[in-house]
Amino acid sequence: MAGAASPSSTENRFRAAVRWALPSATIVVVLVAAWQIYVTVSGIRPQILPSPSRIVGQGWAHRDAIAENAAATVQVTIVGFAVSLFVAWILAVAVDFSPWLRRAVVPLFVVSQTLPIIAIAPLLIIWFGFGLLPKILVIALATFFPMAIGLIEGFAAADRDARSLLASMGASRWQQFRYVRLPSAMPRFFTSLRIGITYAVVGAIFAEYAGASAGLGIYMSQQKNSFRTDLVLAAVAVTAVISVALFLVTYAVERVVAPWALERRPR
Repeated sequence: MAGAASPSSTENRFRAAVRWALPSATIVVVLVAAWQIYVTVSGIRPQILPSPSRIVGQGWAHRDAIAENAAATVQVTIVGFAVSLFVAWILAVAVDFSPWLRRAVVPLFVVSQTLPIIAIAPLLIIWFGFGLLPKILVIALATFFPMAIGLIEGFAAADRDARSLLASMGASRWQQFRYVRLPSAMPRFFTSLRIGITYAVVGAIFAEYAGASAGLGIYMSQQKNSFRTDLVLAAVAVTAVISVALFLVTYAVERVVAPWALERRPR
């Protein structure tokens, strides 16, 4: 059937994925083994540095609480990142069509990245309470800039000859955007998307840490105050897993939306 992956192509993709992940997995295994040996030999108290085996054991024992808070964090991350992504696209397209708007708002994008999130997040909690809005704003502040700049520069980097050819054929500005500038921006957009999605998870955790009723951020804060270092690190490990999973999802989306961008990427 046309379009269906053959067994050989699936096997090749699996082997390529294993080759891609093997070096990082090897380093992680070596570091965790060294960590376990050090804690066992030194006898250091688990309140200061728990062993990886203790973190896994206690994390599993408290899996219900961790899973409940992780679900809240994932929900906030997805909603906040979706809002940031939507606004980044709207403004980037508007800037591409208006040189005046580019000069007006791009410097403000840069200024937005100079705002210290550690000071802004508590203020947003004070102004808007413990609901969803302040967390969305923190995530947007953390993720908007790389995606907007990636799109703006991607649109501007479109092939000049292709644009001139379409213009000579009477193509409208929108048609030039649709057929040249938009496809050209996809590689840079997906690179910035991967940066943004990792920032989104960190932004959600930080917003919850500043003030929330549920989520991994507030869970870490509670366990830290109870000197449960093992559960704090278990929540950190879950956060890393969520970030990596969302990071990998961007490749799947890119393969569907812009497969040419993935094929041109250096290996």
